[in-house]
Order: sequence, then structure tokens, then C-alpha cells
Amino acid sequence: MTNVSNLLDTLRARFDIKSDSALARELGMSPPDISRLRSGMRTLSERTILRIHERWDIPTKEIRKLAK
Repeated sequence: MTNVSNLLDTLRARFDIKSDSALARELGMSPPDISRLRSGMRTLSERTILRIHERWDIPTKEIRKLAK
């Protein structure tokens, strides 16, 4: 089981992002997509991992670790 909320909370804190809506904008996603990730209704896809990596240059290994 993954803890995607930990990843999302870490991104928000690390990059001073005020809301999940703002995080969605940063990632080119919709706010409901972020909500689905948080609730477990959507899994963290390779595409989303790549978006995070490309946006903030975080190694994909670290992204996966934060989501565990």
C-alpha cells in the first residue's frame, strides 16, 4: 500500500505550495485528480512520477520512496 498523501504533502511543504489546487496547477493536473490520488481512488502513475521529476528535478527513486 502506498502513501501518496505523504508525497503530496512533502511537495507542498518543500516548494511552499499553499493548496492542492495550486499543486494540481503546478503539475498540469486537475484538482479532482489530486483528490483522487489522496483518497486512493487513483494510483500514482509513471506519468505523474515523471511530471514531478521534470517539474522539480526530484529523482524518481526519491518520489517513489516518498509515496511508500
